[in-house]
Amino acid sequence: MFLTENNVVKSKILIVDDTLQNIFYLRSIIGELGQIFFAESGQDALAFIPKISPDLILLDIEMPEMDGWQVCKQLKQDRQFSDIPIIFITGHNQPEFEQKALEIGGVDFITKPFSPSVCKLRVDNQLKLRLQNRLIARGREQLQTLVKQVPVLITYWDESWNNIFTNDYLGAWFKQHETNDTRTNIVDIFPEPLSQAIQANVENNTTEQQFVVQTNENASTQFYQVFKSALMKNNDNTGYLVTLVNISEAKQAKQALYAEKERLRVTLNSIGDAVVATDTAGCVTFMNPIAERMTGWRFRDAQHQKIEKIMPLQDTDSKQSHKNPIYLALSEQRTVAMALNCQLVSINSKTYDVEDSAAPIRNENGELIGAIIVFHDVSETMAMSIKMSHLANHDQLTNLPNRILLQDRLNVACSSAKAKNEKACVLLLDIDHFKYLNDTLGHQYGDELICLMAKRLNALVPISCTLSRLGGDEFVILISEKVSADSIALLASRLLDSMHEQFELAGQMYNVSVSLGISIYPDDANDSEQLMRHADVAMYRAKQEGRNRYCFFAIELEQELMKRQQLESRLRHALKKHELVVLYQPKFKLSTQEIVGAEALVRLLDEKGQFISPADFIPLAEESGLIVELGKQVMLKACEHMKFLSAKGFDLPISVNVAAAQFSSAELEQDIKDALAFNMIPAKLLELEITETALMVDAQATQHKLEQLKLLGIDISIDDFGTGYSSLSYLKKFKVDIMKIDMSFVRDMLNNKHDFEIVKTIISLGHSMGLKLVAEGVETLEQQNALSTLGCEIGQGYLFSKPISAEQLLRLLEK
Repeated sequence: MFLTENNVVKSKILIVDDTLQNIFYLRSIIGELGQIFFAESGQDALAFIPKISPDLILLDIEMPEMDGWQVCKQLKQDRQFSDIPIIFITGHNQPEFEQKALEIGGVDFITKPFSPSVCKLRVDNQLKLRLQNRLIARGREQLQTLVKQVPVLITYWDESWNNIFTNDYLGAWFKQHETNDTRTNIVDIFPEPLSQAIQANVENNTTEQQFVVQTNENASTQFYQVFKSALMKNNDNTGYLVTLVNISEAKQAKQALYAEKERLRVTLNSIGDAVVATDTAGCVTFMNPIAERMTGWRFRDAQHQKIEKIMPLQDTDSKQSHKNPIYLALSEQRTVAMALNCQLVSINSKTYDVEDSAAPIRNENGELIGAIIVFHDVSETMAMSIKMSHLANHDQLTNLPNRILLQDRLNVACSSAKAKNEKACVLLLDIDHFKYLNDTLGHQYGDELICLMAKRLNALVPISCTLSRLGGDEFVILISEKVSADSIALLASRLLDSMHEQFELAGQMYNVSVSLGISIYPDDANDSEQLMRHADVAMYRAKQEGRNRYCFFAIELEQELMKRQQLESRLRHALKKHELVVLYQPKFKLSTQEIVGAEALVRLLDEKGQFISPADFIPLAEESGLIVELGKQVMLKACEHMKFLSAKGFDLPISVNVAAAQFSSAELEQDIKDALAFNMIPAKLLELEITETALMVDAQATQHKLEQLKLLGIDISIDDFGTGYSSLSYLKKFKVDIMKIDMSFVRDMLNNKHDFEIVKTIISLGHSMGLKLVAEGVETLEQQNALSTLGCEIGQGYLFSKPISAEQLLRLLEK
């Protein structure tokens, strides 16, 4: 093993001399060999030595009070400091002085004047001897620990390549442990390619050799830097010193760096932008193929040429030359962009509208070494910009102007109308019952209907108008020229009439109607935002009046809209807080007055605790999409009350109304299961009332769903029978249990012959289909008797009981 100065603490050298000039002179010679301390007398030296424990003392002989001989003798008598080497430096050159210096313990004797280099060498040698003695004293164990930490394999071999020494004590390099029993040959330690390479060229023993060897060990490629020196004695080879450094990581890093540079080169040559790099003087050092194509220069011709020659720039309009932004990037050392309306003129005079940016290039020390400019033909970017602008301003489904573009055109139309003292008009069109149709048929067919509607409307709207899709099923027509009430009413009528033609979806024909709201600027609104809001108010009124119509805005409509918004807010709050009230109207057996069931009826309370009419909030719930959650909460409460009544000894069937949207919901079956399971009540106590109209939207899907619901064990009732457009052939296939006669027929059955016949026919039809019959709205004894005579078994209405709470129902049952 070899030890260098880096392995030890810097040496401490004490100079003892009564002349400062001599001290400074010696320090200038040997200062780089260690830390220099000095004393100007023998007494000072002896007092100073315990504090610093010097590694070497340079001692003058002739000093007042205590000379060098005395100092040396005292130190040699002290066990703690007796091993400190002392070099005498004196002006005496007599042999007896040198002899005495060596006799009393000095290690060297330097006479003045002396050679500085020789003096330095002598001091250096003594320091090395001192160091070696210390290391030997530390012992072999510490030596081995130190050598093990060197990331180099150090080996010593005899002339036959048998190992004498290695610092690989743990066999970490080649799985061979050091042994003192036998001298293992190099071929048994090193991989074959390595041992062969090391043993080669042994005849040139005087030359130190350095080379790299590649090996494959356990499917892993390793690289070793080999340093080999022949050890000579009397011109005879006594062995070899071989050190190995595993440079595999460095090699792999170099290979990775090359691969990265290659990837960078391929990337720069493959990207769609042109790239040119220059040095700090603006001379070209790199061009990728796109840059070559756009400039017309080959890189081999352009290299070292000025950038302004290779890449001349000019203003698009004036054709005046532009300074290349590379120079700005170099001078200001920041990223800069090219001036607007900039053209590149190629070597063959072809011009390109370009956009670019230039940036400085710095080395690892942050020093500026050049700049790079990246540019591209802006025509492609402009085309993409136009496309992106179109996408941002048009509806992706219909390609009509979207809300953003409409708002811009609305603002322009209102500003222009104000400036010219003219008018602008907005027609807001909404497809009637679209949500129900979308939920029933699926969103794919809902989107198809939107596209068909857009195509039909586009064919009817004048080219000077803007037809826009706001989103969902809402369309807006903006009219900014020749606006008059008559022309607008005529257009609205034509739009409504065009809906008479059916739409084909999924191979079936569907009747679709629309509702239109109309608002005129400045008659109805002060700005574009108010114009749109008032059109929405008018459209809502059209829906309230029965749909499939148009309505002009009037001030009282806005007040109604505010009321509607307040009602919707109240409904949402009630649903969120589960504050809906469920009442029950008992069903009586007409012949015995026995309570045989009840219908759950939902009620909503206002802020004052007063009931809000279901005629107000139920249609709102359907339009706003809240009806599904409302129906779910009513079902849960009805099941809770059935459990309450059952606990009191009354297993009373209760019917729950299911809206069309809730019936078409995929979660209905699971909601029913959850409500029944949570309250632990039998399915036979639950009855679902579904309107005739809801059942007939998609007869095949309805039949399948009814079959699934029947498997749960619940009863199905057709509500409001006679008010829809049922096909008897379909009704016969539906798995229903009960048919309810709508109160509109019962109310006038004794005064209107047609109503009486309808009731009679419904009862007869129910009997023929084996269904139970329930009459709604029974309010007089005469109606009860007539219904009973016709064969209707069950009735409900104010004659028997108004809607009551679950607690009141319990008391009624207990009577």
